Amino acid sequence: MSLSAVDGRQYVYRVYAPEDALPADLFWEAWHCHEESAFPRAWDVFDAAVIRMVG
Repeated sequence: MSLSAVDGRQYVYRVYAPEDALPADLFWEAWHCHEESAFPRAWDVFDAAVIRMVG
């Protein structure tokens, strides 16, 4: 999942979840992980996130 941030960059996070997890749950997991880091603030807009299933 990638999150857009106020610095214009996108930060990518791998979120481990069951296949039936809701996209919003994946978004909030990645967003909270980002917000706890030292990176610039990520947009908390669900539509700005890119979610892709890997493997």
